[in-house]
Amino acid sequence: MNIVTYLIAFAYLINLILILYIIFQGRHQTAQTWAWILVLTFIPLIGFPLYILFGRGIAKDKLYRLNHEERISMNKELEQQRHDLKDGKLQLPDTHLDIQQLIYMLSVSGGSLYSRHNHIDLFIDGTEKFEHLMEDIDRAQNHIHMEYFCMDPDHIGTAIRDKLVAACHRGVKVNLLLDGWGSSGIGKHFLDSLVQAGGKVEFFMPSILRINYRDHRKIAVIDGKIGYIGGFNIGDEYLGLNPKMGYWRDNHLRIQGDAVYSLQSHFLMDWNSQTKRTEAYQPDYFPKMDQTGNCDVQIITSGPDSPLEQIKMTYLRMVNLAKEEILIQTPYYIPDDSLHEALKLALLSGIKVRLQIPNKPDHLLVYWATYSLAAELVDYGATVEIYDNGFIHAKTMIIDGEIASVGSANIDIRSFRLNFEINAIIYNPQFSQKLRNTFMETSKQCHQLTKELYAQRSRLIKFKEGLARLIQPIL
Repeated sequence: MNIVTYLIAFAYLINLILILYIIFQGRHQTAQTWAWILVLTFIPLIGFPLYILFGRGIAKDKLYRLNHEERISMNKELEQQRHDLKDGKLQLPDTHLDIQQLIYMLSVSGGSLYSRHNHIDLFIDGTEKFEHLMEDIDRAQNHIHMEYFCMDPDHIGTAIRDKLVAACHRGVKVNLLLDGWGSSGIGKHFLDSLVQAGGKVEFFMPSILRINYRDHRKIAVIDGKIGYIGGFNIGDEYLGLNPKMGYWRDNHLRIQGDAVYSLQSHFLMDWNSQTKRTEAYQPDYFPKMDQTGNCDVQIITSGPDSPLEQIKMTYLRMVNLAKEEILIQTPYYIPDDSLHEALKLALLSGIKVRLQIPNKPDHLLVYWATYSLAAELVDYGATVEIYDNGFIHAKTMIIDGEIASVGSANIDIRSFRLNFEINAIIYNPQFSQKLRNTFMETSKQCHQLTKELYAQRSRLIKFKEGLARLIQPIL
């Protein structure tokens, strides 16, 4: 036997050991286990490195650290709110939906404070969002906390960095948390000027050998009074300047009001989980708020540090609340069976379901899994719209035009189980109608996926769909 034969035999032995490990020790969901076994069986030579990058669980010491990190939160307010919910004393907005159980679930199980009197601005265009963010950075007087999955060293990335440097020179405290994988292209020295000016920069799980368990949140908090949450990362691509992707259609919120306390709390917990330079509670981080609006909001999070899959559970509860209409925008539609079946059940019950997805992939197999699963909903009577004006990245759910969710979480298993995500649940018919109006305007830039159109797809597309569906649980 020559050396090549020995190497191949050794690779297959390692592959067999890894398969046995996944079966007996991997702690994956059953569907994920089978998907990895298929990958390792049919592409053994590259299956092992794929598993190292995508399949490993988060270490128990990391989970322990995230679970038992000293929590910076409004514990007294949460406890009082839970009692008020149980006693029926909490004043709720006037909607046709029975939202009390959703609020109770998020408060009691998810530790999410229900906040009232928020003012919310909606941005669907990156240029407008970044103009407002940079204006708020320029006006900051005490601190700026920013947390993003991706920051690119391009035009808008440089502009944001320089604004943060200028803020440091004014005496403003700046903490910037970036995901180690999503921002891996930023380079070693791009943020040197910010650090030299006194800003602090940390990277969330910086190892490039771990693609799962990423910090997919997009949070900015200015002086504890203004908060940003949504889908836009920091980069020229999100201004529509990437010719491949075209115009970038997203949703992002600028919040003023008590909901900013929750954004601040989650930023501080994420920051403290990744650095020894921890941030303790400071009154300046939670200043007294003026009552500036009429939107009631709960900020919810999910991640691999919790087994509850809080955002998925919220989507499920929202779908089950619907009486007339469910509107969804997502770049990736790869739900688990529970949410997929819930939408089918809604359709069978006479509820309208309308789904907007992209017309082009930024991740090939993910796109074909999305296309195939969306087509299943068409069979049940859903309206599926494919966005033609660029790339739709918005993560939105609107129920009966009365409550809505906007944030970082896609409708896919990665967002539900593997990434750290954050969404805002908004209980306000006026704002929900505003979101609904932008949804309908976006519909004018879409074409509809019909049964006839889907039947015309090529054999190559059918093959891609079959492969994508086979490994759907690990996409």
